Amino acid sequence: MKVNKFIIEKTKTGYSAYCFDKPIFTTGQTIHELQLNALEASNLYLKEFGKTITLDSIELELDFKQFFDFYKIINAKHLARRIGMNESLLSQYVNGIKKPSKKQVSRSVQGLHEIGRELLELTLV
Repeated sequence: MKVNKFIIEKTKTGYSAYCFDKPIFTTGQTIHELQLNALEASNLYLKEFGKTITLDSIELELDFKQFFDFYKIINAKHLARRIGMNESLLSQYVNGIKKPSKKQVSRSVQGLHEIGRELLELTLV
């Protein structure tokens, strides 16, 4: 089954999302709730066609600038240093002045995932 790609937008009460190529819309207070609601909304839409999908078929996309607007705790300057990217260039992406290429987005996401994995392995004392 084809992936249902949802574009996420941050709202004052959580998140809203719309499917990239189908008339499917949903909301959620958390990313996890949004993902589950996107699955439910997708299956309600697909029921008309006699089809269903699983959670693996839901893809959520958040705009680069919105990500950094929402997760202000992530310091773009330090992330740039960590992934070996020019700080000014990442700042332009974060501020919406320039749009990052897929390669630069992938590089940034990979760096964020590495940090996430490290944090999962830590025990604070």
